Amino acid sequence: MIGGCGAQLSATPTSAGFRHYPPFICTLTKQGHRFLSSLATKEEPLAANGLLRKFIASSSKHVALTTLTHLLSPSTSHPRLSSVAFPLYTIMKQESWFSWNAKLVADLIALLYKQERFDEAENLFTETVSKLGMKERDLCMFYCNLVDSNAKHKSEKWVLDSCTTLRQMILKSSSVYVKQKGYESMIGSFCEMGLPEKAEELIDEMREMGLKPSAFEFKSLVYGYGQMGFLQDMKRSVERMEKEGFELDTVCCNMVLSSFEAGTEISDMLLWLKKMNISGIPFSIRTYNSVLNSCPTIILLIKDLKDLPLSIDELLANLNTEEADVVQELLKSTVLDEAMEWNSSELKLDLHGMHLGTAYVILLQWFDELKLRFVDENRATPAEIVVVCGSGKHSSTRGESPVKDLGKQVMIRMKCPLKIDRKNIGCFTSKGKKFKDWLFHIDAKKIPSEDIVII
Repeated sequence: MIGGCGAQLSATPTSAGFRHYPPFICTLTKQGHRFLSSLATKEEPLAANGLLRKFIASSSKHVALTTLTHLLSPSTSHPRLSSVAFPLYTIMKQESWFSWNAKLVADLIALLYKQERFDEAENLFTETVSKLGMKERDLCMFYCNLVDSNAKHKSEKWVLDSCTTLRQMILKSSSVYVKQKGYESMIGSFCEMGLPEKAEELIDEMREMGLKPSAFEFKSLVYGYGQMGFLQDMKRSVERMEKEGFELDTVCCNMVLSSFEAGTEISDMLLWLKKMNISGIPFSIRTYNSVLNSCPTIILLIKDLKDLPLSIDELLANLNTEEADVVQELLKSTVLDEAMEWNSSELKLDLHGMHLGTAYVILLQWFDELKLRFVDENRATPAEIVVVCGSGKHSSTRGESPVKDLGKQVMIRMKCPLKIDRKNIGCFTSKGKKFKDWLFHIDAKKIPSEDIVII
């Protein structure tokens, strides 16, 4: 065993995201997807060494690396094929374009441990430590990456094991950088693993060593307690963070909102949304997703697309008071503005990243907002209207887009001129004048159900 030796892995949280949200699946190229689909038909993928060599020989660096990274991800869409990641890496190393990368190696070692291929994992670990030698910072980052990678795979034994190695390095090092990075990785990974109490102990240990915890450590703590359902500890961690002088931001607030269980904490969600609005903390698509995924009435409504309310007013009338108040707080945000582009040639609404409830509310909000802007702001009519919904490439079932199905039903029932584009099936399009004329004559609530034609 490795002596004393484990989110999307950005080293620090940003306004755009946080590493402990569900991990990003590396986007496969078409060539990579075809290769993995072909390999999936083989009874023994590991025996297909010739196919692996042929694929690497005929692929660019980008295609090869994105395919390998996809296989290394805990969220890969081809889990049965993850066994070929190591032989694929071994072949790839022989290519002239290959550049050694400690992060990639850490991901591979973590996968090998999860697969209980201990000899291969040990050899790769030893080789990497030998390669990095006395480069303390590089070795520290490798250990940090290994901790993070093991945490992504939910491998508690290997998280604890690799944390032991990393902690030994921290205690021996005189470098503040090494200590700070090491604690950051351990705290984040313990929270990822559902061990926020251990993470909080490490924050206290940092102080004893004269280190100042950053906003990242406190956000990790908020996330860790929240995901475990320890809401009082989560709120206490938020208060502790604020006392330390760190301001709440969109990322932290989204983590709090995502922690409330569906249907049971609507009042808490409403308080947080009001707090965000009062404090000027911007909402994001993730804010909408977290909140609307926790509104039981909206979840129920979008299960039957043929009976959906077709205006914001009608939707609010179908919700209970708390849910209606939550939706109205969301409508005060600038999320719609950020999802919309408007110029003389095109008006585009982009629904990418939106869960079904979010796409539904944003669509209804968009129709209302366009009426106001055409009239109050005297906006010129763009040549074309485009709603981007995606074609289902990133859906749980490839090629099926729930958001597109929702959009299709809404457009049909409202007799909207927006139709699925023939050249791009991930978009609805219409001529601008035709759409504007429809917008000012439509009253969705008065469309008789017998006039609805399902296509």
